[in-house]
Parts: sequence; structure tokens; C-alpha cells
Amino acid sequence: MWRRKAERRLGALWRQFPAVLILGARQVGKTTLAKQCFPDLPYCDLEEPSLRERFQSDPTFQIEAREEGGLILDEAQAVPELFASLRGIIDRRRKKNGRFLLLGSAQPTLLRDVSETLAGRVGILDLDPLTVVEARTGTSRRSWRDVWLHGGFPDALGGSHREWWEAYLRTYVERDLPSLGLRIDALLLRRLLTMLAHSQGGLLNASRLGSALGISYHTVQRYIAILEQTFLVRRLPPYFRNIGKRLTKSPKIYLRDTGLLHHLLNIDTLGDLDSHPARGASWETFLVEDLIRRERLEHPHTQFYFWRTATGIEVDLVLERGREFLPLEIKTGRGLRDRAVARLTQAATDLGAPRAWILDQAPGTEPVTKTIERRGIAQVVDWLPESSKS
Repeated sequence: MWRRKAERRLGALWRQFPAVLILGARQVGKTTLAKQCFPDLPYCDLEEPSLRERFQSDPTFQIEAREEGGLILDEAQAVPELFASLRGIIDRRRKKNGRFLLLGSAQPTLLRDVSETLAGRVGILDLDPLTVVEARTGTSRRSWRDVWLHGGFPDALGGSHREWWEAYLRTYVERDLPSLGLRIDALLLRRLLTMLAHSQGGLLNASRLGSALGISYHTVQRYIAILEQTFLVRRLPPYFRNIGKRLTKSPKIYLRDTGLLHHLLNIDTLGDLDSHPARGASWETFLVEDLIRRERLEHPHTQFYFWRTATGIEVDLVLERGREFLPLEIKTGRGLRDRAVARLTQAATDLGAPRAWILDQAPGTEPVTKTIERRGIAQVVDWLPESSKS
């Protein structure tokens, strides 16, 4: 059992809205978080067939019969009729907050239903896999190396990530996608995921992927959209607004969890990872995701980008926090080569960023220039970039 940093934000949303939606991939820990934070609330799993049938036939009665001081409704997207009933029930006592906790793992349908019926009545918490800081807590503590290798899904981190991910992918294709009304060729999807793993962190080229798979550009885009909406893939957009340079406009694409990445690349151990050609891309993914997971909880409105010019100047991650840009360059080894420092300095100047950081595996922290600091992994996992105003 691990303590989640999302607990504080969940509590704040619960006090602010009549309903709160926890949104995340299957098996990411939504139910565990809900029960940890609200152990006394009645719990309904709407994927249980008989319960789902009762809620479908008369959702208003079923909700009012159980609500009392609050109610947890798991896999809420399984009963679309639920949302109109919730709206009526909420509006009868509009000023009372903290009544309904909805959990869901199917982003496209769930967000559409929420936006159409519960706008202004529901706060949304995106729950990601475990961060390194979270994995250090509780009774089953894990190091950053464990999280890097196994990924952040609790059950994968607690055992064999290879066995767990194989079962997860089978369930994802055979049950989860059909429940969304999606019929996808399982072998084709597996080949696409494997190709994405081999080009991890690269620019998305849907035409090239389509040619290799024997499918159209549009089919690739549709599959990737599904993978993104079900939390397996991240498209990281480039930043190119209002800057007079020739900049890349294609997104970078990542498998979001390194456990999935390593499973698809047949990486079983840290020794395998250390000698694998994808080690650098895996390390970049690991830090990018850990930073994004924590940043979204502390600064929910931050936007995330990368930066790359036509001449090759690149920064792996740029946080747009309010009106400020925070550039971060990620290196597998000690990140103090003159060329890397010069590129980061130029990117920070172009972005108007007063500070920039190099993140690597070397120990400690040290100033590199007046505006650039290098930080090692031990000084990164519980840290977020400081605003120049702080």
C-alpha cells in the first residue's frame, strides 16, 4: 500500500464540488485511493452485471437509496444514464459539496458525458501511476531504479512487470476496447505498440508507421488517439507559438509507462536495461513522466511541451506554468558537455526563460552557469522547478 500525493488535491476538489471524477488507466489505483480517502462511503462497482442492470433501469432511485453522506461510483462510464440523474440530484441541493465520487478509466466517453451533463458540478482529478516519491512510502517501498524498470502501476511494481503487462494488454484488447465500442485487430495493435517502443521519444511520423504496418495514415492516427485516450501513450506537443524561428511542429510520442516500454522491448532486468540501445529514451521517459505526474498535482494548469528548432537545438521538456517557461534537459550520463549547455542556453533565451535545468544520473547538484543548474536523480524525484518569482 502506497500513499498517493493526489490525496491532497482530491480533498480540495471534494470540498469545492458536489461531485469529483477520478480519471485514469485501469489498475492505476483509483479504487484504492477512493477507499483510502473515504473509507466510510458506500461503494458501487458498476461493472458488476447485476448492479449495473439495476442502475441502468432506474439510476435516480439507486443513487438516492445509497447516497446517505456520499457515494463512490466505480467505472461510471459503464452506465451513461447515470449522469443525467446525477445532475438532477445535485441540483436539488446545489450548494452541498462532497457528495459523489466517480471513478472512470475510459476517457473519451466519460469526459463527453461529464461535459454534457455535469459541467460546473464536477471536479476532475487525473490519477497517474506511482511517482518515485510515492513508491518510497508505505509497506512495500521501492527505489527509483525499481520504478524505472517496472513502471509505476502498483501491481506491476510489486511483482514481475513482464507477466503483469502481458495480462494487462490482453485484457485491454479483449475487454476494455470492445466495451468502448472499438473493434481493433489485436495483432496489429501489438505491432504498433512495439514499433512505438522502438522509436520511443521520437517525432511521430504516422505515414511511416502506416507504410510499415500496411495500413493508412488515418488508421494509424485513429489507433494512436485511442491509445492516448486510454492513457497508454502520450503525444508531447512542440512549443512554436509567436517565435520567429523554424521549429518542429510534429509531436514526440511516448509510451507513458516505462514498465510497458520495457515489456515490449523484452527488458527483464536493470542489467538488460543498462546495455540496451533504448536506455537513453527510457531514462528520458522516466523523468518526463515523473515530473509531469507531480507537476499536474501541484500546478494543475501547467502545459507541457518540448522544444526543437530546424537547426537541432532541442530541450526535452518545457513547462509553461502561467506566463513562465521552465526548460529541462534530460541526460543519461553527466549532462555537462559544452554543446548541451550551449543548446540549453540558446533555448532558454529564445523562450525568455530566466532559469533552466539539466537533469541526469550523477550525484548532487551544481551551478553550470548563472542561469543553468544541474541536478542528479536523488535531487529530482521530490523536486519541481522553482519559479523565478519564488
